Amino acid sequence: MGGRVMIEAQARKYDTIAVSNESTVVSVYDADPSKETSYQSEAQLEREFIRLLEGQAYEYVELTSEEHLVTNLRTQLEALNRFTFSDEEWQRFFKERIASTGDGIVEKTVRIQEDHVQLLTRDDGTTKNITLLDKQNIHNNRLQVINQYAVDRGEGGASFSNRYDVTVLVNGLPMVHIELKRRGVPIREAFNQIDRYQRDSFWAGSGLFEYVQLFVISNGTQTKYYSNTTRRQHVADATGMKKKSKTSNSFEFTSWWADAQNKPILDLTAFGKTFFAKHSLLNILTRYCVLTSDRLLLVMRPYQIVATEKILQKIDISTNYKTLGSIEAGGYVWHTTGSGKTLTSFKAAQLASRLESVDKVLFVVDRKDLDYQTMKEYDRFEKGSANSNNSTAVLKRQLEDPSKRIIITTIQKLSTFISKNKGHEIYSGHIVLIFDECHRSQFGDMHTAITKAFKRYNLFGFTGTPIFAENSGSGGNPQLKTTAQAFGEKLHTYTIKDAITDQNVLPFRIDYVNTMKVGSVIDKQVSSIDTENALLSPVRVSQVASYILEHFDQKTKRSVGYALGEKRVRGFNSLFATASITAARTYYNEFKRQQAELTPDRRLKIATIFSYAPNPDTEDGVLEEEGFETENLSGDARSFLETAIADYNQMFGTSYDTSSDSFQNYYKDLSLRLKNRDLDMAIVVNMFLTGFDATTMNTLWVDKNLRSHGLIQAYSRTNRILNSVKTYGNIVNFRDLEEATNDAIALFGNKDAAGIVLLRPYGEYYDEYAEKASALLEKFVPGQHIDSEAAQNEFIKLYGEILRLKNILTSFDEFAGNEVLTERQAQDYQSVYLDLWNERKKHDSGEKEQITSDLVFEIELIKQVEINVDYILLLVQKYREERGDGNDKELRAGISRAIDSSPSLRNKKDLIENFVDSVSVDGSVQDEWQAYVRAQRESELEEIIVSENLKREQTLGFVDLAFTDGVLRTTGTVVTKILPPVSRFSKEKNHGEKKRRVIEKLTVFFERFIGLASSNRRRL
Repeated sequence: MGGRVMIEAQARKYDTIAVSNESTVVSVYDADPSKETSYQSEAQLEREFIRLLEGQAYEYVELTSEEHLVTNLRTQLEALNRFTFSDEEWQRFFKERIASTGDGIVEKTVRIQEDHVQLLTRDDGTTKNITLLDKQNIHNNRLQVINQYAVDRGEGGASFSNRYDVTVLVNGLPMVHIELKRRGVPIREAFNQIDRYQRDSFWAGSGLFEYVQLFVISNGTQTKYYSNTTRRQHVADATGMKKKSKTSNSFEFTSWWADAQNKPILDLTAFGKTFFAKHSLLNILTRYCVLTSDRLLLVMRPYQIVATEKILQKIDISTNYKTLGSIEAGGYVWHTTGSGKTLTSFKAAQLASRLESVDKVLFVVDRKDLDYQTMKEYDRFEKGSANSNNSTAVLKRQLEDPSKRIIITTIQKLSTFISKNKGHEIYSGHIVLIFDECHRSQFGDMHTAITKAFKRYNLFGFTGTPIFAENSGSGGNPQLKTTAQAFGEKLHTYTIKDAITDQNVLPFRIDYVNTMKVGSVIDKQVSSIDTENALLSPVRVSQVASYILEHFDQKTKRSVGYALGEKRVRGFNSLFATASITAARTYYNEFKRQQAELTPDRRLKIATIFSYAPNPDTEDGVLEEEGFETENLSGDARSFLETAIADYNQMFGTSYDTSSDSFQNYYKDLSLRLKNRDLDMAIVVNMFLTGFDATTMNTLWVDKNLRSHGLIQAYSRTNRILNSVKTYGNIVNFRDLEEATNDAIALFGNKDAAGIVLLRPYGEYYDEYAEKASALLEKFVPGQHIDSEAAQNEFIKLYGEILRLKNILTSFDEFAGNEVLTERQAQDYQSVYLDLWNERKKHDSGEKEQITSDLVFEIELIKQVEINVDYILLLVQKYREERGDGNDKELRAGISRAIDSSPSLRNKKDLIENFVDSVSVDGSVQDEWQAYVRAQRESELEEIIVSENLKREQTLGFVDLAFTDGVLRTTGTVVTKILPPVSRFSKEKNHGEKKRRVIEKLTVFFERFIGLASSNRRRL
């Protein structure tokens, strides 16, 4: 939107100051100061929002039943298509093309995003196209708003009703749902409410609410939006379907709306005036959603939309004003590392390729490793849309093929093509070139060759770290010193400060560790060799390696378990950035020497990778790009690399070496193992420090001079969002890079960014922790029951804050041994906390309003320090050895206390306590435990089989498969196969109730025995 939209809430008129067809995001939004001072209920908030939409030309309609909803849908589609259905045609079209019985969220989303024109078979046998959503002329679509739409559903013979707050219908189909909470209630509660709706009723009746593409949640003060991917993933979670490893399946992946200056638009009124402006909402639905190849719907963030539209506008303007082929026809987008540049560039390339004037879009990457990564990302967004190429000959064929609209290539291949194909006809076509990372390597002869060869082009660059005059260096072409000189004007900016404020990336926590006094290390080339030799002294290298091994578990949070895709892992992994190939070799050998003295279970899985790079450290901070030219390595370096790769082969059962193709495959395999958390640490020189993304990486160890954009690029390997366990990117510097860090953050954020990007000092966190822990001890006696609800709420908030602070403090060396709460006090408080959580969960499981609306239980943080079965068995061993006459009640109570403080062991309490009381005086505790659990499991399963008259062999097989897969599958016909046949003379009248009861019993049984080691498999 080109200007602000002013709306009087009471007057139902649409007063537009300025509207542009091009801009989806308002350029600048200054909200009018609120004059309201009185309390506002949820119903009042809802009425005010609906009046706002009516003022923006949405039609308010009252629809109270599915019959009304379907009738209205028919009317709207007839108006859009200027066609009247006969009753038979409508019934046929509705059942076959809109509400087919087998269709779910995925099929309906595909229909809206990719198949929005459906075929109607008319009564006379002819066919006609029926448009569900007009994507060419978006204002042909009609917007309506409904509220308090009620859905009844039946379950187990009982009837429940859900009422949806506000829904926007597009041509009669529900496409945007808005869930509101009153001011003062966390918007997370609205997110949870939608979660319940999708489980309970979005699928009800004809399932029209499964057409919802976007959700908006608000408490009036704060408003966010997200795509239906979240809802789809919750369906998978609730029904036991296989999870996908990369999904926006939690509240953390919801997005703020903002203006083009990245100023967040939080208030519902402001959000309604901008996001729900008709052209903005319709643009988002029709242009700025991406349905990936694995059928997940992504909705773009405002800064991504602005950048995309700036590029499209520049193409149009340069075409109309005939400035193609000049620097005025291009520009660059500065979006910080980790903010989703690949998605933005893909959408820009996709929409540019659809412009009538454009012949081809070339997406140019700078290195082969980026080629692998970007190609994979592009392929995920749209299978086959991007055509990567392995040789210049393939690139030539693709450039000559009119059907290849988007091509991914490296700058090296493109340069080779230009040198070998003078005067090729492609140079006279309208070509849009998009550079993925427009760093210094594009500023040299290759850049000049490309811009001289092509005649009618637009040149765009994406970068997280632009080169300005301040960090431009002294060498190179004086006409191509900065990003702006090479690519043109800056089109849009989204800095690291913006990304951290929006919680799109994590802040950094930086340690400076001085392991050896080596004097002042001045980063000047004249003294760099001598300095590096001093820094590689055996004593210092040994100290650095010892420090990393000693603190590795702490920094990478190895005490913490979490789900990664379909497996469970502990903690994160790391990169070690070294100054040279010599340094990488020295450190690799030192780690190997020190780890030889450790037991195998304590050794880290360490690999190294490097290739020929002419200047390991450059004056201006640019990290030189490493290729795969191992033949240029010195004999010693290549021989060492062969040895390191042989170690890797032995570790993982692979067979790589330093020959060209094999080394590239080694790179790809190592990259994948870092992303899958199979590798603990990779020792690198420059490789992986730019352009590599792994959400499992949280720590960068640095013994290398970094500055400016190279520093930010390297640091940014660690701050990708993964889960609530990963709270920041961890940087451990073994050199004094504090000034360089502050300068880089000031340059690439702003002068005030340091307080936002970096975590506060240890002392500030510890003082806050100590104050809250002391308050906890003073107000609540460990282990005692807390009576009043007000006191319970106070305890929940206080203990939750302590958990969050402790999660951060555990990464500081100084915290070890300085905990305020003893282990026993922590267990007692944790038990009370979990009791309250379970109690609130029971209350909240029905359809009642949640009573914990202002509380957030930090259960995930509890699980980080969770007591497991192995720990309990160690206590049992100690109990057996120390109880003597059997009267050691305190140790026995300690076992019970430990069980109570663990979320996953509480439902196993009677099992464990009965085992403790029955354990023999001698014999193996582990063996006795396995025998005991196996017997208990068989006994309890037998009881379920007999009481429910289940088919024995089928049930045993079903349960075995569940424990093997780690999930109890209850969808489809798998449960039906274990149920007894139902006779019409049976007293069991309700088959659905029988199935529900069996699932409930088996779920309790499964959760009770899962995780109890080999007890989870039957003895054959």
